[in-house]
Amino acid sequence: MQYDAVLFDFDGVVVENPSPRRLYDALARAYENLGRSDPTPETLQALLRGDFEAIADRCRRLEVDTDTFCTQAGRELVRTQLADVERGLRSIYDDVSVVRSIDLPLGIVSDNHPTVVSRLLDRFGLRSRFETVYGCPLTPDGLDRRKPDPSNIERAMDSLEAESALYVGDRAVDVEAAHNAGIDAALLSRSAADSETDALEAAPTHHLSSLAGLPAVLE
Repeated sequence: MQYDAVLFDFDGVVVENPSPRRLYDALARAYENLGRSDPTPETLQALLRGDFEAIADRCRRLEVDTDTFCTQAGRELVRTQLADVERGLRSIYDDVSVVRSIDLPLGIVSDNHPTVVSRLLDRFGLRSRFETVYGCPLTPDGLDRRKPDPSNIERAMDSLEAESALYVGDRAVDVEAAHNAGIDAALLSRSAADSETDALEAAPTHHLSSLAGLPAVLE
């Protein structure tokens, strides 16, 4: 099939995934800034899933304003991720170099904070290669737009004036989001341990073991 644009997930596709331990530590600092302590792992998972109801419920029990909590958590999560890249704890994948040879409009659609996505693209000299970038801030609207919701994929396609895009992701939720947007998905599994095939409700159109195989899919 001929595509007129390619969209990429960010974490696990373009850059290495953030450390769960480091994200938890960032959340602990946000708690400390609010005069609270000992966040549960479930609170971090609710943030990463975009489960606003669970976050709001946790804030009620903590007697903390939800917007204030999300602002503090977002600030610490962004700060930690940017610091980890500068310390060399996280980098881009070698096979991302293939994007420089793809003669199609490219975009990023990520569940990560837009500040993190844009800053890391700048840091690794890739920002100019992607014509549109969508992330999800820690706001009710941003959390609602996390995958499998297709809103950001659809917005990216509109901004690229694309009718037939391919979405490249590394998780079952990426395939589901592409399916919800009515477009094809390529599931990237760099190792057997990364494969989420058994968890898929919608089958990907393509399977990739490396981004190096992407040009052949686009021919």
